Amino acid sequence: MNDTQRLAALRIALIVVGLIAVFAIWPLMILWPSGWTWHSGHSDYPLMIVGIYATLGVFLLIASRDPMKHLSLIWFTVWSSVVHGTIMAAQSFGVEAGGAHHLGHLFGDVPALFVVAAALAFLTPRGDKVRA
Repeated sequence: MNDTQRLAALRIALIVVGLIAVFAIWPLMILWPSGWTWHSGHSDYPLMIVGIYATLGVFLLIASRDPMKHLSLIWFTVWSSVVHGTIMAAQSFGVEAGGAHHLGHLFGDVPALFVVAAALAFLTPRGDKVRA
């Protein structure tokens, strides 16, 4: 994959990730709670997560227009996804009060975060390519 193709693929990845962040997080929490929601019953947590990721999604869509001008946002998305996914992976082995397990997250939001991080990291230019 040459630099032009990689940058075009990065733009597409930013659009896809941005649209998922804006439009798919809430439906995934509703349709697949064992893989995407960390609390049962009433909780303020889901709306906060949706708000944060929807905001990130809007900015990723903006970044897709000219990714080279938004490298810090792209790398923030990569590294925050790695950190968030690692913490959630560890927490998925824990047990909440009442015996609720979170192992379903190992097949839902945890790998999704790692896939996003890997895709954006692979496609984002580094070193001399950034300065070109």
